[in-house]
Amino acid sequence: MSGSDNPYNGSFGNQMSATASYGVAPQPVAAGGHIKDTTTANFAKDVLEESRNQPVLVDFWAPWCGPCKQLTPVLEKVVNEGQGRVKLVKMNIDDHPSIAGQLGIQSIPAVIAFVNGRPADGFMGAVPESQVRQFIDRLAGPAGADQAGEIEAALAEAGELLAAGNVNEAGQLYGAVIQADPENAKALAGMAECLIAADQHGEARQMLSELPEELGKDAGIQAVLTKLDQIEEARKLGDPVALERELALNPDHHEARLKLAKILNVEGRREEAAEHLLFIMRKDRAFDDDGARRQLLQFFEVWGFKDPATVSARRKLSSILFS
Repeated sequence: MSGSDNPYNGSFGNQMSATASYGVAPQPVAAGGHIKDTTTANFAKDVLEESRNQPVLVDFWAPWCGPCKQLTPVLEKVVNEGQGRVKLVKMNIDDHPSIAGQLGIQSIPAVIAFVNGRPADGFMGAVPESQVRQFIDRLAGPAGADQAGEIEAALAEAGELLAAGNVNEAGQLYGAVIQADPENAKALAGMAECLIAADQHGEARQMLSELPEELGKDAGIQAVLTKLDQIEEARKLGDPVALERELALNPDHHEARLKLAKILNVEGRREEAAEHLLFIMRKDRAFDDDGARRQLLQFFEVWGFKDPATVSARRKLSSILFS
């Protein structure tokens, strides 16, 4: 093949240098499938086609090359640790010299990275491990970036499923995140919420109580623990129908109203629960040493800052406090 026919001609000058980062998302790769040897006949499939899924590094080497023996183990280590962010394809130029010739490679070891079927970057010589990692990060993005994005997407989807009542599907997603990131506080809190929704309160509390001390201090996990406390307390407060009858006869029975608010909260009737507490505040701020306000703030902690019930009740609370 002449220089004019060479599709790689002009991709690199005499000095291979860093190019712009290529944000190519890695595809799942079977264990042990990140590294392979290739031939001239298989180069198109192993490198050009595969580089459309994730960057492919081609290691041009020869058995007699001392620096190659230093570089190849480093490449293999970093690529294996990447778990599919990039692939490594090794080509023995003694047995298969034509591709190296087409690329104008005159000394080895030489590594060329292919992205979307084309050469994208490269380097020559037995560089240290730190430079290999930097080289791969330029191609595939910083280690963990893609996984972090996938985890955030999974958490968002799981939250939507849980809110829609699809507890089993939400639990599966939270479980997958925990498997990938065992100390992900959002996933752990979400899994506990799934257990609560499935009426497995004891299991939820046990799971959270076994977390490391620092992780257990996470605000989201603390909110779920508070929710469990509220559920347990509400179960001891009596019959909500009887409490409503009592309030119909005596609207200023604040203790009954406070109990009813706690029961309504655990039943998911947040707006009604908040209205009962706000009613008490309007009538008697001194009741239970401003207990209605303190209870409402505890509800906010569990519901979350952006929950519509929180937003609405906080606005009404402000009008009471600052009017």
